[in-house]
Amino acid sequence: MGAGARPTGHRGLRVLVAGGGVAGLETLLGLRALAGDLVELELLAAEPDFWYRPLAVAEPFRLARAAHFDLAAVAKSVGAAFTLDALASVDGARHVARTAHGAEIGYDAIVIACGTLPRRAIEGALTFRGPADSDAFRELLAEAEQGSVSSIAFIVPAGGVWPLPLYELALMTAAHLAERETPVRLALATPEERPLALFGASASDAVETLLTAGGIKLHSGSYPARYENGRLELVPPATVPADRAVSLPRLEGIRVLGVPQDDDGFIATDAHGRVRDLDDAFAAGDITRFPVKQGGLAAQQADAVAESIAQRAGAKITPQPFEPVLRGLLLTGAAPRYLRSELGGGHGETGTITNEILWWPPGKIVGRYLAPYLASASGFDLEPPPTDGATVTVRADLTPGRRP
Repeated sequence: MGAGARPTGHRGLRVLVAGGGVAGLETLLGLRALAGDLVELELLAAEPDFWYRPLAVAEPFRLARAAHFDLAAVAKSVGAAFTLDALASVDGARHVARTAHGAEIGYDAIVIACGTLPRRAIEGALTFRGPADSDAFRELLAEAEQGSVSSIAFIVPAGGVWPLPLYELALMTAAHLAERETPVRLALATPEERPLALFGASASDAVETLLTAGGIKLHSGSYPARYENGRLELVPPATVPADRAVSLPRLEGIRVLGVPQDDDGFIATDAHGRVRDLDDAFAAGDITRFPVKQGGLAAQQADAVAESIAQRAGAKITPQPFEPVLRGLLLTGAAPRYLRSELGGGHGETGTITNEILWWPPGKIVGRYLAPYLASASGFDLEPPPTDGATVTVRADLTPGRRP
């Protein structure tokens, strides 16, 4: 191993986790659970807080809020060091990471989980990236309620985009305006051949029914060409009247010097998260080349990474490869829907959509270690309900904003 910039009097394998999102925290928590004192952990993050971003779609409707958790406290809870800075470069030969402010951190293994940068996909549309855009969307709702907006188009851009949040925005907008008896034409355009097709045919059928019931005109298999002068132009050729348009962002991987990345900034990995052509480096989450960018899948990638590193540190485990199982909690403005599908081939039709809880704790971020941690830190009862057929009501916001 190359000499690092930190003192060598450490305990266990030095692991640097770069990134304070789902993948980074799942890796951190998983490594401590799996390897104990066999690893010395450090968390490097560009922001001081972890935000529960999937609930941002509910904020404009005042149905929930995106809570945040202090990363220094999370790191301390598992005996990890915390550095508030961004990963700028990796020197694979020396096993040294350099931060944006010039600090050097030595490592035996590094996990790159820096995530992505959200870019505007459709000029003129409101780009909904998360909590930062809740107020802007709330203002759009107010305009619609006042009668100054008569049509809204929701747009899924082309590329590796997780589309479920846009369906949530559309469905909750429909429910919100219907409750106020405000007539607004709503449309949703997506490149998917069917809505939320990753979850299978049954889920697509159910989502189509929800869209129809909400009065939302679906344009599937459609790519946005331009939005201007109150008109959304699609390919294949179609025109959708839209006083306002709302789009998800296009994602681009954060650039890290010394790390092999493709033209869009994404990192190629094997099934255990090892970075190709960079020794002792792993990657997990949205920054990888896996085409579906979703928190639960990021957590599964992180689990594969944590197991591989834990075994190397001396833990008696057999690392399992990343085999994606997609889980999604769809907020609709009424009863939420739980969706599940196995993305790997050879399983046949695996898609499920139901009102029944399919995982516990029943949050939007599903991670073996992170989900229970966040739920516990938020005061949520982790004890599953009795399986006696009784109906269980679960609030959508499992993380009401209290810091751990």
